[in-house]
Amino acid sequence: MNYIEKLLRLPFIGWILRHRFLKFGTVGGSGVLVNIGLLYLGQEYLFAAIEPPSMRLNVSLGLAILCATVNNFTWNRLWTWEDRNLCIGKPLLVQFGQYALSNVLGIFLQVSLTKMLAVYIHYLLANLTSIAAAGIFNYLLNDAWTFRLRRRKSDQDARRISR
Repeated sequence: MNYIEKLLRLPFIGWILRHRFLKFGTVGGSGVLVNIGLLYLGQEYLFAAIEPPSMRLNVSLGLAILCATVNNFTWNRLWTWEDRNLCIGKPLLVQFGQYALSNVLGIFLQVSLTKMLAVYIHYLLANLTSIAAAGIFNYLLNDAWTFRLRRRKSDQDARRISR
């Protein structure tokens, strides 16, 4: 057994190194770019006239998070969980709804941490830190719920009959 195989067997390290999590991280990276880009545009240009600055940050964060969520759902569905994107009997909007619900806690965590940290550090760095904190939770919940591998109804019926 080589060194990589040993690492893959470790509970936490192996989990991080698995292929799907790396795809999730790549998609998350694109979401970070969308999020940070729109947060910056919102703060500095789109919503610059909004006062007080805390309200401007709320509006900018809302736009950034919404667009990053749509971006990440699309790429996770098409690439990260491509082998599971044909969730039997589940319409696209239902799956997006599950994705959005599964990210609510992550979004709440991101907003709360960003606002708390922005008091002490630059708002973009605060947001990056918050995104990283919410990322692992989002992966676990989306893997277990939103993009969970489902059996076809005919497969389930065949299993019941064979018992």
